[in-house]
Amino acid sequence: MTTPEEFTLVIGATGTTGSRVATRLAAAGRRVKAASRRATPVDGALPVRFDWDDPTSFEGALEDVGRVYLIPPLGSPDPATVMLPFLRQARGAGVRRAVLLSSSAIPAGGPAVGHVHRALPGLFPEWAVLRPSWFMQNFTGDLAHARTIRADGTIRTAAGEGRIGFVDADDIAAVAVHALTEPQAPNTDLIITGPQALSYGDIAATLTRATGRTITHRRLTYEQMRDRLAADMPVEFAAMLAGMDQAIAEGAEDRTTDTVQRLTGRPPSSFRAFAERELSRLTG
Repeated sequence: MTTPEEFTLVIGATGTTGSRVATRLAAAGRRVKAASRRATPVDGALPVRFDWDDPTSFEGALEDVGRVYLIPPLGSPDPATVMLPFLRQARGAGVRRAVLLSSSAIPAGGPAVGHVHRALPGLFPEWAVLRPSWFMQNFTGDLAHARTIRADGTIRTAAGEGRIGFVDADDIAAVAVHALTEPQAPNTDLIITGPQALSYGDIAATLTRATGRTITHRRLTYEQMRDRLAADMPVEFAAMLAGMDQAIAEGAEDRTTDTVQRLTGRPPSSFRAFAERELSRLTG
């Protein structure tokens, strides 16, 4: 049971899902610590400094915390190295429930955050692992697909005609808040998708209709995708991401689930609705 003085710590509170989770929790009257490297304010939350690379930041962030939303360190091929010591410290500090953001492509015991997923049930009596499909927000802002769409009207992947249940980050956040606040923790992993499985060709066609620009999907080989990604990240991580595209091409992500509807009581957003809503961010 949540005590009156208990905080929920949201790690990555300025990020795509973390900002939405922190804002939703605060709006619902929960006490929230919004954790980020610069302790950036988030509406209704207490900003705290937190840096995965600085263990001295852990103690203050964990003070009076009973629940935690976990975003792994970005771009790390081995997040368990820094996350597991933190999680053991969190358990010792009184955290009872942990909700981890992972990926639909990574099972328990799989690469990267899969090692943290496997360890979580042994660390906390209450837990959940969110395994969303690819984010619709990958096509907005300063992310790679958004940049190439604006630059030359292309989406570059090694996914071929493989289909993905693209999901809105707002829907992921709604599931996260449910997992953090319901009296009974899920104590399982939750695969989160949108309502349709779409290929990147389908995405390009939808964006063409929404923006009035001709947008196409340019198919790359695994090697081309790996080398392209390796320009901006460690080659091991680039190889893992390119491998995920290869798995998509083979049908690994061609699925939808009822997780959003079942846990939040409303259907997930469609990509068409997302594109119409986010038109200015798609073209700006």
